[in-house]
Amino acid sequence: MSYYSPSIEKLIESFKRLPSIGEKTAVRLAFYMLNSSDEEANKFIQSIQDAKRNLKLCSKCFNISDTDPCPICSNINRDLTKICVVEDVKDIIAMERTHEFKGLYHVLHGSISPMDGIGPDDIKIKELLSRLMEGTVKEVILATNPRVEGEATSMYIAKLIKPMGVRVTRIAHGIPIGGDIEYTDEFTLGKALEGRVDL
Repeated sequence: MSYYSPSIEKLIESFKRLPSIGEKTAVRLAFYMLNSSDEEANKFIQSIQDAKRNLKLCSKCFNISDTDPCPICSNINRDLTKICVVEDVKDIIAMERTHEFKGLYHVLHGSISPMDGIGPDDIKIKELLSRLMEGTVKEVILATNPRVEGEATSMYIAKLIKPMGVRVTRIAHGIPIGGDIEYTDEFTLGKALEGRVDL
């Protein structure tokens, strides 16, 4: 039995469909919106509609952007010889925050996952290979997530790219800065050993 009116219940259910939003947070968000001014609520609704209407996939890297090509692909100061391959658009933001990578990106929009019915043709691998055929790229950095699916996707892509004469690297995985070895799981510790470098 619901304690809320049907309209409020519908609003709560809408918020609950968002990732990581449970019942209590959905109720708080619903009542926040109900208690906000009409102007604030309308601005919120308008921002969602504008994003849905204006955003598109970049035809080069498949980032989400208001423009095509996206600002990264159209930036003449980027290193055109390096492409960092990521699973999701949000991964680009994480990489950009490091201020370390100055090349281009390629968003796969997923990873190979046979259990979920996602094969190589369901993500943007063919499009990556087409970009490499142009001959400008000298290195592909695989920055897929360190899960079974991400590792499988990286290995699959590396097998396709190596015969093309393009250098293929994988981002290192291991112990976070400030972490303690004794609390690190064996998989992470194994990856840290694998990715060790000379000093």
